[in-house]
Amino acid sequence: MIGLSGIHKRFGDNLVLRGVDLGISEGHVTALIGPSGSGKSTLLRIANLLEIPDAGAIEIGNHRLVFEKGVRPPQADILAIRRQTGMVFQNFQLFPHRSVVANVMEGLVTVWKWPAEKARRHAMELLEKVGMANKAEAWPATLSGGQQQRVAIARAIAASPTLLLCDEPTSALDPELAAEVVEVLSALAAEGMTMLMATHDLRLADRIAHQVAYLEDGEIVEQGPPDQMFRHPSDARTVRFVRTLTGATESR
Repeated sequence: MIGLSGIHKRFGDNLVLRGVDLGISEGHVTALIGPSGSGKSTLLRIANLLEIPDAGAIEIGNHRLVFEKGVRPPQADILAIRRQTGMVFQNFQLFPHRSVVANVMEGLVTVWKWPAEKARRHAMELLEKVGMANKAEAWPATLSGGQQQRVAIARAIAASPTLLLCDEPTSALDPELAAEVVEVLSALAAEGMTMLMATHDLRLADRIAHQVAYLEDGEIVEQGPPDQMFRHPSDARTVRFVRTLTGATESR
């Protein structure tokens, strides 16, 4: 089990997360849904300590960190958590000056100190997995958005993370390109990759998530399996939000 417990985060006068508790079973996919500003992306960034919470605790694998306001954990402890996570960003965040294969190799060589030849072989295997091996020497700028996101996924899983974090992985893509990314994430989920994703894509969450959590105003309002959350939610706030997503999907 991967756990975030009692997570609080404030930016100035804005209390973004209010004591969030979330457990993620290994081999399962948890989807975070909720309106913009509800705290989904902040919670993801806290899971790999791109943001440091003001209070609470994070447990991934054999590492557990407890946070206190104004006290920054030792850098070694932060890195120990980060090394167990991979991150897929909304806008890809590929290095524009490096080829596709070099993007996937980068972390293996610079962080994990793999020999370049070994890193390249592994990178090519991952590019094959996501259907991008034929673009290994291409520059990111020459790729479609869906292709860039598939490369970003290969990069995120290169070091075999315990937890894959996905921040709105399809929101920057049109429906056809989003479908390519959904296929890749579905395949990873079928292989047992543990994932935590923030998404407005109801189809993605419904297809691959084992658990869905609805956030509003920095709190988890309701959580449960997709069928419950999307078809039989019990809280009026969840009902209202899912209805807006369903309406948007049906209108396209």
